[in-house]
Amino acid sequence: MPKFNYVAMDSRGKETKGTVEAASQTEAAGRIKEMHFFPTKVVEDKGSPAPGAARKSAAKSAGKGGVSLNFQIKIPGLSGRVKSKVLTTFTRQLATLVQAGLPLLRGLRVLQKQEKNGNLKSILGDLATAIEGGSTFSEALAQHPKVFNRLFVNMVKAGEIGGVLEVVLKRLSEFMEKAQKIRGKVVAAMFYPCAVMVVATAIMGVLMVVVIPKFKEIFQGSLGNGASLPEFTSFVLGVSDLVKDHFVRTSCYIIAFVIVFNIFIRTKLGCKLWHKFQLKVPVLGPVVSKVAISRFTRTLGTLVSSGVPILQALTIVKETSGNVIIGNAVGAVHESVKEGETITAPLEASGVFPPMVISMVDVGEQTGALPEMLMKIADNYDEEVDNAVAAMTSLLEPIMIVFLAVIVGSIVIAMFLPLIQLMETVGDTDTAKGGKGGD
Repeated sequence: MPKFNYVAMDSRGKETKGTVEAASQTEAAGRIKEMHFFPTKVVEDKGSPAPGAARKSAAKSAGKGGVSLNFQIKIPGLSGRVKSKVLTTFTRQLATLVQAGLPLLRGLRVLQKQEKNGNLKSILGDLATAIEGGSTFSEALAQHPKVFNRLFVNMVKAGEIGGVLEVVLKRLSEFMEKAQKIRGKVVAAMFYPCAVMVVATAIMGVLMVVVIPKFKEIFQGSLGNGASLPEFTSFVLGVSDLVKDHFVRTSCYIIAFVIVFNIFIRTKLGCKLWHKFQLKVPVLGPVVSKVAISRFTRTLGTLVSSGVPILQALTIVKETSGNVIIGNAVGAVHESVKEGETITAPLEASGVFPPMVISMVDVGEQTGALPEMLMKIADNYDEEVDNAVAAMTSLLEPIMIVFLAVIVGSIVIAMFLPLIQLMETVGDTDTAKGGKGGD
């Protein structure tokens, strides 16, 4: 009998892993549920023998008539994923169809026919097939963790249990749309400084490789009598020679630095330091902080209001926070709630959340209206993000212009200093000759 490896969660939101023997994936999921676990991933152990599986698959294909050749080329790291914008559109469309009274299975088939994204089209077919085989929608979603994260799966499961799947799908689509909107605003705000940096780098490259060497030839011809160049000019010429004569080596150094930096921030310590720097850096830090708080409150509020248990919701929020510092704070909240204590104490101890957020969470916790209060905080911080992005953009524009002007101006000054020195030398020589002529 085939073996299936599973990842599941218990009633407290703790993740557990194991292996079960079953005739099919659906039966394996059922056995996991009997153990009072909620399966989030069930995959067949490829090492286990599955006698007759190939023959059954072949017979099924033959039974449908003819030979079916289905070649799928999957490149590691590039296949199986769907862009968040495409997934957001799918969620909104599915919510609309289900709210209109269309059965879930039929809605998936309709969306599969019109879907243009190849990965999502294939996944929708898998979802429909799994549901036809007796799986629930959340169980089918859990088989595609690269596309549907635990937040998506758990909200759908809560909707299925409560019989309000259409409400949860609508709430989930609204959540994804707002997250997409915030992400778009931040990306748009960062476009200008990135464009300026690209232009500045291109200008610097042209000056260092083409323009400055021409000036060097002029200086060597005009100051060949042993006169020394100003120190600042010598420094700029040295940098130009380094870039021009050792372009490959310089490029390798830059690439190596980028690779080492990316490896470092993937480590536990590096990731923590990098995320902490993002929260504290001037200009950009307030935007990152507000986006993180908005994401935390909206995710937790959406999960709790959809019927997901608080401990399980906190575990999901920790995994989807996007920032290690925020994630650690949420982990402390999880442990606090697990011990029967309040949410506000660990939030305040983290030093990440402002007093207003802590006070509003405290009020929501005491009044029993925590989900509503969390959503109000999220709405408020969405507006804060808009204001912070606008302030950052208006502040970055003059900073980048001044930066570019200082760099280019410094190079221009460095090139003109020898000319000024040469003019002064020629003037002194003419004065001396005039004095001798007068004698």
